[in-house]
Amino acid sequence: MDAVAPPDAVTFDFRTLSARDRYKLMIGTVVPRPIALVTTVNPEGLINAAPFSFFNCLSADPPILALGVENHPDMSFKDTALNIRLTEVFTVNIVSHAIAEAMHVCAVPFGSGHDELQAAGLTAMPGTLVASPWIKEAPAAFECRRHVTLEVGKSRQIILGEIVFAHYHHDVIDVERMRIDPAKLDTIARLGGNTCSTIRDRFEMPTPTLAEFEAGLEPDKLQSS
Repeated sequence: MDAVAPPDAVTFDFRTLSARDRYKLMIGTVVPRPIALVTTVNPEGLINAAPFSFFNCLSADPPILALGVENHPDMSFKDTALNIRLTEVFTVNIVSHAIAEAMHVCAVPFGSGHDELQAAGLTAMPGTLVASPWIKEAPAAFECRRHVTLEVGKSRQIILGEIVFAHYHHDVIDVERMRIDPAKLDTIARLGGNTCSTIRDRFEMPTPTLAEFEAGLEPDKLQSS
């Protein structure tokens, strides 16, 4: 028997929605989404940079990141997907508030072969273990080798990359504790539409132990920062 939705619920059968409507619901609901400013090179050494908010980390052992890269409307590959397919490497640069506008410039649909980093005023640094560069102004960057590419229908690839090397600004990380300072990282995220957010409002929420939960102990009050 079909479940009956509460009278005040709004429901959608995703099987009947257009791709555009599914997209709008998903990006407006799964928020905030981190932004990867991905740098790649083609076999001739031309650099490309493009931001993606269909991005996250999936595993630490092995260290795997995931990118969702959509094709052009004619189903041809975007430069990022094509370069990764041809060179097997890419670099994920984390977007801080300080380089948000520069990241936005990299989203402009320049023609193939245009240097987005130069247009955005960003500095390409040579990769240590991979051919693709990392961005000097980014607070952190992960050099990646392609692990596997999943073809999702005809319009999109899910690219899994294994992190092989990382770069950080010196004030972002406490090396002895291997702890990242979120205030220094100062990342931005995508919400729905053109809306972005920062991570400047934060709170601590420790997970209770089983003994604490069973004892009915009150959790600590949320500590804002």
